[in-house]
Amino acid sequence: MSDAHEPLERRAEFRFYEELNDFLPARRQRRPFFHTFTGTPAVKDLIESLGVPHTEIDLILVGDEPVSFSHRIEGGERIAVFPVFERFDISPANRLRPRPLRRSRFVLDVHLGKLARLLRLAGIDCVYDKAFDDLDVIEMASSEKRTILSRDRALLKNGKVTHGYWVRATDPPGQLREIVEAFDLRRALSPFSRCMECNGRLRKADDADVMDQVPFAVLVAFDDFWRCESCGRVYWQGSHYATLAAILEEYSG
Repeated sequence: MSDAHEPLERRAEFRFYEELNDFLPARRQRRPFFHTFTGTPAVKDLIESLGVPHTEIDLILVGDEPVSFSHRIEGGERIAVFPVFERFDISPANRLRPRPLRRSRFVLDVHLGKLARLLRLAGIDCVYDKAFDDLDVIEMASSEKRTILSRDRALLKNGKVTHGYWVRATDPPGQLREIVEAFDLRRALSPFSRCMECNGRLRKADDADVMDQVPFAVLVAFDDFWRCESCGRVYWQGSHYATLAAILEEYSG
């Protein structure tokens, strides 16, 4: 005999499309599946309980009708979930995500320090500080209109996050390629125009301006130097140049 006070179990059928499957276990990828729950939760809460951050979603259909994140699920529904970057022709009025930010600027969580350096080397404006906690990242994204890049799904599920992206790749060069492709940044690339350490702008410097900051052997071996306008760090086309040049070669032409 069941307890009269035991919550009533309900279930709904879900189907996630394209890259949203990256968040699901193999048995649930690219196929319909049933999910059991209690009460009448908002569809956003149900979807995020399955592991998919709301920042990755652009459209939810319950039956054939688009719904908002706050739509309540009562059980028995058929729910289709589409990603932000899915090439799917829908009315702008049905989209759940806010419009893309006018400029592609990023703030990265504590796990993506190496990616931050590569993005800056590629000339992409990104804020990173290993001392930032999740609240700092969210506040920076909101106050400076930046998109959060993160490997932490829980951070992207925070209701205060409006623009965010879960980085799939685990190696920094692969992460750079992923972000360039996902945000269509090819034309925005401006290699060696930002400081790897502080994100400041680099400007060309004369030998006389940097001779007290670089080893004599470097001064002799290299013709071109750049100085950060913010922190004063000096750069030349050393090993970092070769590494990034190899990564970005595929985007040239």
